[in-house]
Amino acid sequence: MQKLDNLTSHLSSEYDLQIANTIPYYNFFHQEIINLIESMDIRPDNWLDTGCGTGNLVEKALQKFQNTVFILADPSADMLNKAKEKLEDNKNVEFLEPAPSQNISLSDPADVITSIQSHHYLNENERYKAVKSCYNNLNENGVYVTFENIRPLTDQGTEIGKEYWRKFQISRGKTVVDADNHIKRFGVEYFPITVEDHLSLLRKSGFSVVEMFWYSYMQAGFYCIK
Repeated sequence: MQKLDNLTSHLSSEYDLQIANTIPYYNFFHQEIINLIESMDIRPDNWLDTGCGTGNLVEKALQKFQNTVFILADPSADMLNKAKEKLEDNKNVEFLEPAPSQNISLSDPADVITSIQSHHYLNENERYKAVKSCYNNLNENGVYVTFENIRPLTDQGTEIGKEYWRKFQISRGKTVVDADNHIKRFGVEYFPITVEDHLSLLRKSGFSVVEMFWYSYMQAGFYCIK
């Protein structure tokens, strides 16, 4: 059996193909983040993407933010190596050593920090540390944007949402067994929290502005200003 990278259910070599067949609208997350930052009155000098995976967001953002230095971090060395294959020839891209969000300390704070599907493997305490680290690594008025899996507000809503998500995966070509196995990991290997809990966590971490700007299936996107 091949070893999975970090806690993700996808090997780094298969990540780009599999993630789009697992997370509804995943590829839209990147464009929505870019659209959001373009709509704000900032021109980021530096942008940290923590939990960067294989570098898909940064690959797209480089086309719009050509004067921004992008710093990529991920707990998985294999993921970072895949990102380097895509991006290391670009002079505006830097890579940190493998590390989770909670262990990152930038020498120069970032104007933007993004985190896509990165913190739902963490328990409550570690999740707080991860988000607080993102807060601490931002400049004043810096922007934090995150997308995460979401737990609906009721048990019945959770079961409906899981079936809704399962059917999406099957519609994208996954076998019934693979889709079932992924959904069985919900609350066992990854730990979604409700929208209300996300908003509370982000406020507790110190952000002055906390907003949700995307919700679909069982994923949501939030942005915050320090």
